Amino acid sequence: MLMPKRVKHRKQFRGTMRGKALRGNKITYGEYGLVAMEPCWIRSNQIEAARVAMTRSIKRGGKVWIKIFPDKPVTKTPAETRMGKGKGAVEYWVAVVKPGRVMFELAGVPEEEAREALRLAMHKLPCSCKIASRADLEGGENE
Repeated sequence: MLMPKRVKHRKQFRGTMRGKALRGNKITYGEYGLVAMEPCWIRSNQIEAARVAMTRSIKRGGKVWIKIFPDKPVTKTPAETRMGKGKGAVEYWVAVVKPGRVMFELAGVPEEEAREALRLAMHKLPCSCKIASRADLEGGENE
C-alpha cells in the first residue's frame, strides 16, 4: 500500500473538503484520465485496487500514472473502548480528493480500451467519477 516514508506529525485533524480542485485538474501526462466529481477520501488500498484493475484490463500495455497520494493519516480508537485516553492509533492513510481532480491517467492504448480500463477502475473508488480525454479538459494540451 502507498504511504509516506516519514511525516512531520504522526496524527492529523480531519479537515474539510470544500471547493473544487485548483491543482491537478488537467490531464498532463496521458491521453485519458479519471476525474473525481465529488469530494472524498480515497484509501491507499482503493488506489491500489484501481491501479490493478486498469493494468490488468490493458494487459500491461500502455502506461498508467497515479496522480494522487495518500498522505493523510486517519486514526481510529479500538472497538468497545471507553471515552477518553487520547486520540487513537493511525489505522490507514487517505488521499483527500476534491471535485475536478484528475486521479489516474492512461496513455499508449486505443480509446475504447482506455475507456474500459478507466471504467473498471471507477468501480473500485468510493466517489463518483467521469472519464475525460485530454481534449475534454480545456487547457490540458501541451503548449
